[in-house]
Amino acid sequence: MTPEEIAAVSEWITARIPGARQVETAEKFEGGQSNPTFRLSGPGGPYVLRRKPPGILLKSAHAVDREFRVQRALAHSDVPVARMIALCEDEDIIGSAFYIMEEVRGRAFDDPRLPDLLPADRSAVMDEMNRVLAAIHDVDLAAAGLSDYGPSGNYFQRQLDRWTGQYRATQTEDLPDMTALIGWLDAHMPGDDGQRTLVHGDFRLDNLLFAPEGTECRAVLDWELSTIGHPYADLAGVIMQWQMPPGREGRGLAGVDRGALGLRSDTRFIDTYCQRRGLKRIENFNFYLAFCYFRMGAILQGVKKRALDGNASDPKRGLKLGAHVPEFARQGLIAAKGTA
Repeated sequence: MTPEEIAAVSEWITARIPGARQVETAEKFEGGQSNPTFRLSGPGGPYVLRRKPPGILLKSAHAVDREFRVQRALAHSDVPVARMIALCEDEDIIGSAFYIMEEVRGRAFDDPRLPDLLPADRSAVMDEMNRVLAAIHDVDLAAAGLSDYGPSGNYFQRQLDRWTGQYRATQTEDLPDMTALIGWLDAHMPGDDGQRTLVHGDFRLDNLLFAPEGTECRAVLDWELSTIGHPYADLAGVIMQWQMPPGREGRGLAGVDRGALGLRSDTRFIDTYCQRRGLKRIENFNFYLAFCYFRMGAILQGVKKRALDGNASDPKRGLKLGAHVPEFARQGLIAAKGTA
């Protein structure tokens, strides 16, 4: 953020938040590719500011107002979230909409192998992740005031149509595997089974903050893709992430001896989730997994396009992530055949 933007935010905060004092500095959090996020410091801090990125954006993308709304609605639920402070939809203040939230101090884990933890703590972190996911899907939509947070109808058909449109709007090259995956998903679309829950849309370990000491989740972050939809999309998203290669880029568990590390298998994680929510065995899980590969490929294509256009939060990393789109399309087709 520029000094002028910091000054404008400081003036806006002090005028609208009772007892607030001025902000002097803004430090950008690294790594995110969606809405740029900053730690605001000074006599009035610390706060966290999350804003839309600059430049021309796709319709419905980077909806910070929705992020603010859902987290505020979850303030007294079993889902841990940061405390929302204020939303600014006036783009004249700093050139884009933004919101202010309380800073949550905690640990973020980028590597699901959790190399710095003992086996018992690794198991506890994974179980807490499972608990929080089930809690998101068990939110009483009416009581939380979120009944209108997403449209009715077949969530997966709606999402396929939306992300196909987003993908084609940002497409930079012809990818036959992506075209084939889109066709397979459309041809194998399951019927609407009536499940309608809050979904996070990007639920993974590195979007959770854990207690500085301990395994309690203190906050679920990055609600940009949240909506009312089908819970299996979130669950399959976790499994998809774990099928990625281990390390900083893949952040997965492919080829890892989970038992030796105290980590749960995919099957045990799914079974525990189903037990928590009183569900029976999930049929046709390969569809949900293939869908998640497709959606992530479409998301990364958008990241790549923003990087090429100069609008990405981290252009260099954006191009690097965008290079993985063909692999997500390929893995999606493998999952579609039930061999993932």
